[in-house]
Amino acid sequence: MKWQGRRKSGNLEDRRGMGNKGKVVAGGGIVAVVVILLQLFGGETGQQLAPLIEQVGNSQTTQQVEQRELTAEEEKMGDFMGTVLADTENIWSQVFRENNLGNYKEPKMVLFTDAVSTGCGNASSASGPFYCPAGQKIYMDLVFFDELQSRFGAKGGDFAIAYVTAHEVGHHIQTILGTSSKVRQLQSQASKTEANRLSVAQELQADFYAGVWAHYNKQYLEAGDIDEALSAANAVGDDAIQKRTRGSVSPDSFTHGTSQQRKEWFMKGYTTGDIRQGDTFSALLN
Repeated sequence: MKWQGRRKSGNLEDRRGMGNKGKVVAGGGIVAVVVILLQLFGGETGQQLAPLIEQVGNSQTTQQVEQRELTAEEEKMGDFMGTVLADTENIWSQVFRENNLGNYKEPKMVLFTDAVSTGCGNASSASGPFYCPAGQKIYMDLVFFDELQSRFGAKGGDFAIAYVTAHEVGHHIQTILGTSSKVRQLQSQASKTEANRLSVAQELQADFYAGVWAHYNKQYLEAGDIDEALSAANAVGDDAIQKRTRGSVSPDSFTHGTSQQRKEWFMKGYTTGDIRQGDTFSALLN
């Protein structure tokens, strides 16, 4: 992705290097649950995952806070994230205008290491990227992307990171358009299986929105960028994750969609660039 020398967002808050030293963590089982859930790409954390995050946060005792200088590579990554976030601001402001959706309210992004306090509870570095509707902020621990390659087998490359960022921005769009609140209401009245299906539709729509963003950002894409995004989507499908962690697949427990579904909805957004074609709920639930 061509990103150097371009505008960086003013909505980026860099808390990296401000980690917790001497942290004592109890209850490793719940940490493992959060890793499995959130490493599928966080999602609408406020309703579904905040209790888990809070439980992790409450199970650890911080003895001391330390701060260090960021390395040159970390500084570069911060600049990259600021540029990607700026691109999402430019593009979604345009898409909202073109589709008479009102003014686009920009989210904020927090980069962190080790642990972070959010409006949805305390999160550890195991949380991976996630969106918290309370405060409308995206939280990113960039170490996640190393694990995306080493543990989940995704290709490297900066556009995999851009795709995940755009996916989390997709959850922000669902929040400001009212989709997320409607999903929560329906889930509160649904069976566990049906609630999971609603979650899958919501996550796939966020993938679709990421594809729409990539469509409008073509002028900055380079050869191989879309392959990097598809590799990341493939690596974190529910079926791929369950095969690695359980050795078997349970479709009724899916919350984010299969690898194939995630790739297909991203590509639909990328090829059409039309936000009106992202009704994953009708496609999956009818």
